[in-house]
Amino acid sequence: MRIRITFSKRDALRYSSQLDVHKIWERSARRAGLPLTYSQGFHPQPKLSIANALPLGISSRAEFLEMRLDKELETTSILNELNCKLPDGMRISRVEKVDEKEPSIQTRITFAEYLVGIDGPISESDLQVKVEDILACVSLPRHRRGKQYDLRQLIDQLYLMKGNSNESNPSLSIFMRLSAREGATGRPEEVLDALSIPIENARIERIGLILS
Repeated sequence: MRIRITFSKRDALRYSSQLDVHKIWERSARRAGLPLTYSQGFHPQPKLSIANALPLGISSRAEFLEMRLDKELETTSILNELNCKLPDGMRISRVEKVDEKEPSIQTRITFAEYLVGIDGPISESDLQVKVEDILACVSLPRHRRGKQYDLRQLIDQLYLMKGNSNESNPSLSIFMRLSAREGATGRPEEVLDALSIPIENARIERIGLILS
Protein backbone atom coordinates (compact mmCIF):
# COMPACT_ATOMS: atom_id res chain seq x y z
CA MET A 1 0.00 0.00 0.00
CA ARG A 2 1.37 3.39 -0.98
CA ILE A 3 0.12 6.44 0.92
CA ARG A 4 0.77 10.17 0.78
CA ILE A 5 0.73 12.20 3.98
CA THR A 6 0.29 15.97 4.14
CA PHE A 7 1.70 17.40 7.38
CA SER A 8 2.78 20.59 9.11
CA LYS A 9 6.20 21.30 10.60
CA ARG A 10 6.29 24.22 13.03
CA ASP A 11 7.70 25.62 16.25
CA ALA A 12 11.06 24.11 17.30
CA LEU A 13 10.83 21.43 14.62
CA ARG A 14 11.48 23.99 11.90
CA TYR A 15 15.14 23.78 12.97
CA SER A 16 15.24 19.98 12.42
CA SER A 17 17.17 18.69 9.44
CA GLN A 18 15.67 16.52 6.71
CA LEU A 19 17.48 13.51 8.19
CA ASP A 20 16.08 14.23 11.65
CA VAL A 21 12.55 14.56 10.26
CA HIS A 22 12.95 11.26 8.42
CA LYS A 23 13.98 9.59 11.71
CA ILE A 24 10.96 11.13 13.48
CA TRP A 25 8.64 9.60 10.90
CA GLU A 26 10.29 6.20 11.08
CA ARG A 27 10.13 6.17 14.87
CA SER A 28 6.53 7.42 14.98
CA ALA A 29 5.37 4.86 12.40
CA ARG A 30 6.91 2.05 14.43
CA ARG A 31 5.32 3.31 17.65
CA ALA A 32 1.97 3.46 15.85
CA GLY A 33 2.39 -0.18 14.85
CA LEU A 34 2.25 0.46 11.10
CA PRO A 35 3.46 -2.43 8.90
CA LEU A 36 6.25 -0.55 7.12
CA THR A 37 7.67 -1.93 3.91
CA TYR A 38 11.47 -2.24 3.94
CA SER A 39 14.05 -2.21 1.19
CA GLN A 40 16.15 -5.29 0.38
CA GLY A 41 19.86 -5.76 1.09
CA PHE A 42 22.23 -5.82 4.05
CA HIS A 43 20.80 -2.65 5.60
CA PRO A 44 17.01 -2.65 5.03
CA GLN A 45 15.42 0.78 5.31
CA PRO A 46 11.72 1.69 5.56
CA LYS A 47 10.33 3.02 2.30
CA LEU A 48 9.71 6.62 3.35
CA SER A 49 10.38 9.67 1.21
CA ILE A 50 9.88 13.35 2.01
CA ALA A 51 9.33 15.63 -0.98
CA ASN A 52 11.16 18.92 -1.48
CA ALA A 53 13.44 19.35 1.53
CA LEU A 54 12.59 22.36 3.67
CA PRO A 55 15.51 24.67 4.60
CA LEU A 56 16.29 24.98 8.30
CA GLY A 57 14.36 27.71 10.11
CA ILE A 58 11.35 27.65 7.77
CA SER A 59 8.04 26.35 9.09
CA SER A 60 5.46 24.69 6.89
CA ARG A 61 1.81 23.76 6.84
CA ALA A 62 1.98 21.67 3.64
CA GLU A 63 4.75 19.07 3.55
CA PHE A 64 4.45 15.76 1.66
CA LEU A 65 5.63 12.34 2.79
CA GLU A 66 5.14 9.09 0.91
CA MET A 67 5.16 5.79 2.78
CA ARG A 68 4.73 2.17 1.76
CA LEU A 69 3.01 -0.43 3.94
CA ASP A 70 2.89 -4.21 3.71
CA LYS A 71 -0.88 -4.37 3.97
CA GLU A 72 -4.00 -2.27 3.32
CA LEU A 73 -5.23 -0.02 6.16
CA GLU A 74 -7.91 2.64 6.44
CA THR A 75 -6.40 6.09 5.82
CA THR A 76 -8.40 7.60 8.69
CA SER A 77 -6.96 5.03 11.08
CA ILE A 78 -3.43 5.77 9.85
CA LEU A 79 -3.96 9.51 10.39
CA ASN A 80 -5.29 9.10 13.92
CA GLU A 81 -2.67 6.57 15.01
CA LEU A 82 0.26 8.60 13.67
CA ASN A 83 -0.97 11.93 15.05
CA CYS A 84 -0.96 10.39 18.52
CA LYS A 85 2.71 9.46 18.15
CA LEU A 86 4.15 12.55 16.44
CA PRO A 87 5.98 15.18 18.52
CA ASP A 88 4.66 18.67 19.18
CA GLY A 89 5.06 20.89 16.13
CA MET A 90 4.21 18.16 13.63
CA ARG A 91 0.64 17.25 12.69
CA ILE A 92 -0.99 15.37 9.83
CA SER A 93 -3.86 17.04 7.97
CA ARG A 94 -4.44 14.39 5.30
CA VAL A 95 -3.63 10.79 4.41
CA GLU A 96 -4.51 9.47 0.96
CA LYS A 97 -3.90 6.26 -0.93
CA VAL A 98 -1.72 6.62 -4.04
CA ASP A 99 -1.65 4.44 -7.14
CA GLU A 100 1.57 2.43 -7.29
CA LYS A 101 2.02 3.42 -10.94
CA GLU A 102 1.90 7.15 -10.22
CA PRO A 103 5.25 8.99 -10.60
CA SER A 104 7.11 9.87 -7.41
CA ILE A 105 5.86 12.95 -5.60
CA GLN A 106 9.22 14.72 -6.00
CA THR A 107 9.03 14.60 -9.80
CA ARG A 108 5.52 16.12 -9.77
CA ILE A 109 6.22 19.24 -7.69
CA THR A 110 6.37 22.35 -9.87
CA PHE A 111 5.99 25.28 -7.44
CA ALA A 112 6.26 26.03 -3.73
CA GLU A 113 4.23 28.81 -2.10
CA TYR A 114 5.46 30.86 0.84
CA LEU A 115 4.00 33.48 3.14
CA VAL A 116 6.67 35.74 4.60
CA GLY A 117 5.82 37.97 7.54
CA ILE A 118 7.87 41.18 7.73
CA ASP A 119 8.81 42.35 11.23
CA GLY A 120 11.36 45.05 10.37
CA PRO A 121 10.91 48.81 9.96
CA ILE A 122 9.91 48.99 6.30
CA SER A 123 6.94 50.89 4.93
CA GLU A 124 4.31 49.26 2.76
CA SER A 125 4.86 51.77 -0.03
CA ASP A 126 8.64 51.19 -0.12
CA LEU A 127 8.16 47.44 -0.15
CA GLN A 128 5.57 47.67 -2.92
CA VAL A 129 8.03 49.61 -5.08
CA LYS A 130 10.71 46.97 -4.51
CA VAL A 131 8.33 44.15 -5.43
CA GLU A 132 7.27 45.96 -8.61
CA ASP A 133 10.92 46.57 -9.53
CA ILE A 134 11.69 42.85 -9.27
CA LEU A 135 8.64 41.88 -11.34
CA ALA A 136 9.60 44.43 -13.99
CA CYS A 137 13.06 42.95 -14.39
CA VAL A 138 13.72 40.75 -17.39
CA SER A 139 16.57 39.06 -15.57
CA LEU A 140 18.02 38.96 -12.03
CA PRO A 141 21.49 37.35 -12.26
CA ARG A 142 22.53 35.74 -8.99
CA HIS A 143 25.15 33.29 -7.78
CA ARG A 144 24.57 30.09 -5.81
CA ARG A 145 27.41 27.74 -4.89
CA GLY A 146 29.69 29.39 -7.42
CA LYS A 147 27.23 29.10 -10.30
CA GLN A 148 25.24 31.88 -11.91
CA TYR A 149 21.48 31.59 -12.31
CA ASP A 150 18.52 33.88 -13.10
CA LEU A 151 16.37 34.43 -10.01
CA ARG A 152 13.66 36.20 -12.01
CA GLN A 153 12.91 33.04 -13.98
CA LEU A 154 12.24 31.21 -10.70
CA ILE A 155 9.59 33.71 -9.48
CA ASP A 156 6.09 32.87 -10.67
CA GLN A 157 4.15 35.20 -8.34
CA LEU A 158 5.19 37.88 -5.86
CA TYR A 159 2.91 40.34 -4.11
CA LEU A 160 2.09 41.99 -0.77
CA MET A 161 -0.67 40.81 1.52
CA LYS A 162 -2.16 42.96 4.29
CA GLY A 163 -4.09 41.40 7.10
CA ASN A 164 -2.58 37.96 6.39
CA SER A 165 0.15 36.44 8.44
CA ASN A 166 2.06 33.40 9.52
CA GLU A 167 2.79 32.32 13.09
CA SER A 168 4.50 35.61 14.04
CA ASN A 169 1.33 37.56 13.12
CA PRO A 170 2.90 40.61 11.45
CA SER A 171 0.67 43.21 9.79
CA LEU A 172 2.43 42.97 6.43
CA SER A 173 3.30 39.79 4.53
CA ILE A 174 4.71 38.83 1.15
CA PHE A 175 3.28 35.98 -0.90
CA MET A 176 5.76 34.09 -3.09
CA ARG A 177 5.18 31.31 -5.58
CA LEU A 178 8.59 30.01 -6.60
CA SER A 179 9.73 27.29 -8.97
CA ALA A 180 10.40 23.99 -7.21
CA ARG A 181 11.45 21.84 -10.14
CA GLU A 182 14.59 19.75 -10.02
CA GLY A 183 17.51 21.96 -11.03
CA ALA A 184 15.30 25.08 -10.97
CA THR A 185 14.40 25.81 -7.36
CA GLY A 186 13.67 29.30 -6.07
CA ARG A 187 14.48 30.09 -2.45
CA PRO A 188 12.51 32.63 -0.42
CA GLU A 189 15.62 33.90 1.37
CA GLU A 190 17.17 34.81 -1.99
CA VAL A 191 14.05 36.76 -2.96
CA LEU A 192 14.24 38.56 0.38
CA ASP A 193 17.86 39.43 -0.34
CA ALA A 194 16.81 40.86 -3.73
CA LEU A 195 14.22 42.94 -1.84
CA SER A 196 16.96 44.13 0.59
CA ILE A 197 15.11 42.59 3.55
CA PRO A 198 17.38 41.02 6.21
CA ILE A 199 16.46 37.41 6.92
CA GLU A 200 16.25 38.19 10.65
CA ASN A 201 13.36 40.58 9.90
CA ALA A 202 11.30 37.91 8.19
CA ARG A 203 9.31 34.88 9.29
CA ILE A 204 9.00 32.37 6.45
CA GLU A 205 6.31 29.71 6.22
CA ARG A 206 5.71 27.33 3.33
CA ILE A 207 1.97 27.18 2.76
CA GLY A 208 1.70 24.93 -0.29
CA LEU A 209 3.35 22.64 -2.80
CA ILE A 210 1.86 22.63 -6.30
CA LEU A 211 1.79 19.36 -8.23
CA SER A 212 1.75 18.97 -11.99
